[in-house]
Parts: sequence; structure tokens; C-alpha cells
Amino acid sequence: MATTSLPASAKIDQKVDHATLHHTRHKVAPVFWWMTIPTLIIFTLAIPLPAVVGIFYSFTNFIGVGDWKFIGLQNYIAMFTDPQIRSSYFFTVGFALVTVVLVNVASFLLAIGLISKIRAKVVLRTIFVIPMVISGIVIAYVFQFLFSNSLPALGNTLGIGWLKESIITNPSLAWLAVVFVTAWQSMPGTLLIYIAGLTAVPGDVYEAADIDGATKFQQTIRITLPLVFSYVVINTILGFKGYLNAYDIIVGLTNGGPGTSTMSVAMNIVGGLTNGDYAYQMANATVFFIFTLIVSLLQLSLMRGRND
Repeated sequence: MATTSLPASAKIDQKVDHATLHHTRHKVAPVFWWMTIPTLIIFTLAIPLPAVVGIFYSFTNFIGVGDWKFIGLQNYIAMFTDPQIRSSYFFTVGFALVTVVLVNVASFLLAIGLISKIRAKVVLRTIFVIPMVISGIVIAYVFQFLFSNSLPALGNTLGIGWLKESIITNPSLAWLAVVFVTAWQSMPGTLLIYIAGLTAVPGDVYEAADIDGATKFQQTIRITLPLVFSYVVINTILGFKGYLNAYDIIVGLTNGGPGTSTMSVAMNIVGGLTNGDYAYQMANATVFFIFTLIVSLLQLSLMRGRND
């Protein structure tokens, strides 16, 4: 069979069309650069640049103003032997672990209840979301008043001994108040994510489980939890990272007390920056950043392996 060949001019035109199409596909509209470059500049000036400057000063004796000189790793060596910094790390990690477990368990169970066939579930969802739109410092001051005045007064009225004293004045129990208030504020966000995950689960699997005679508890453990595990991963990682940076609620509720029993790492860093320990607390902030990064990556890898 004879084949027809294109004229040379047609081949050239075809190559030009392909080149033009390839160039058009990879051409970036100018508006993209006008929207991206200012954002990158602002982001760099607001986050990476101050971080690099802070890491630089962590190797100096800078107090925040005036002259400075390099002192090497002295700030890092000193902070690892500082009992206050050690205790703040122990408190922060323990507080984050307890809170992330409490919030995820409670939010998951509430989410299951709020997607079930109950009356006024829309109203209940709205009520449970209210703490998310209130400032953390406002919530802390409200609960601080409740723990310091309202509950002790109620304890005296009812004659309940353990309720007569404020929990936030007890060095051994103040952390429970911090956990409770933090969980109360952060549960709505976690709850919404779980509701989104649970509503995405097809109802056919539950119908099949009912036919097989599975109880509600068995369905929750063997069907619901595996199908929404990716949402558990999201809530755990975001929650744990957020609790490691706890600051405003602790400031408003206990201010790190009694003594330093509820002093978080973030409070230590911010307090040092305003008290002339700029370089020292920059070293603390650098170590804390590396610690948080390692924990997040480890957590993500473990969760991803479990999810796979």
C-alpha cells in the first residue's frame, strides 16, 4: 500500500505548532507572580528570617539590646542543666500526651453520638462548637474564676471537703485544670473533623454488619475506627503539635503556678525574652523546635505505617 508523505513545509508547520503548544502549556500568567512573590516575601520576613536570626543569636550572649559576643555552645550547655527548663519539658510533653488522648477519645465518642438518629443533633452540634470561637485567654480567665471562687464556695455550701480548695492552688493537681480547660476549648475542632470522617463512611457496611449480628461496640471497633483512621492521624498530629505550644490558657489559668508546676516550654521562652535572657531562650527555642520537628516526623511515620 502506498503511503503519502507530507510536504516539507507542512512538516515545518506541524513542528512549529507543537512547539507553540508546548510553550503555551508551560507559560505562567503574570498574575501568578504578582500574587505569589509578595506572599513569599511576607512569609520569609515573618517566619524563616526571624528564626534564622534567633538561631544566630543563640550562640551569643545577646540580652536583647546592646552589644554582644559569640560564646559558642554555652547557652545550650546551660539549658540542659537548668532544672526549670527540664521541668517545663516534662510538664509540656506529659500535658500534651494526656490532653491529646482525652480530646480524641471524647471527640470521637461525641461525633458518633452527634451523627446518630437523635433529636436536636443540629442544635447540639452548634453548642459543642461554641468553645472554638472564644479566645483561649478569655476561656482561661472564666475558668480561673470558677476554680478559685465558684467551686470552693459550692464546696463550702455543700460541705464537700475536697471541693473547698481551689484545684489551681494545688501543685499536684493544677495540671488537671490545665488539661480540662485546654480539652474543653480544643474539642470542637477535633469533633468537626471526626464528624466529617464518620459521615463519609457508607451505610452499607453497617447494614451488612447488622445482618451478621455485630453489636454496636463491635461495629465501632472493627468498622468505624479503621475506616476513619486517617482522621485520627490528622487529629493526633495537629493536636499534639498544638498542645506542645500551649501558652495562652496556661497564662490565664495558672500563670505557670503554683510555683513552676504548670510552666510550659513556650512560657519559659516568652518569659526569658522579656527578662533579658534573649540568647539563652533562643537556644531553648531552637532545641524545642528540633524536638517538635522530630516528634512530628516520628509520629507521622508511625501513623502512616499503621494507616497503610
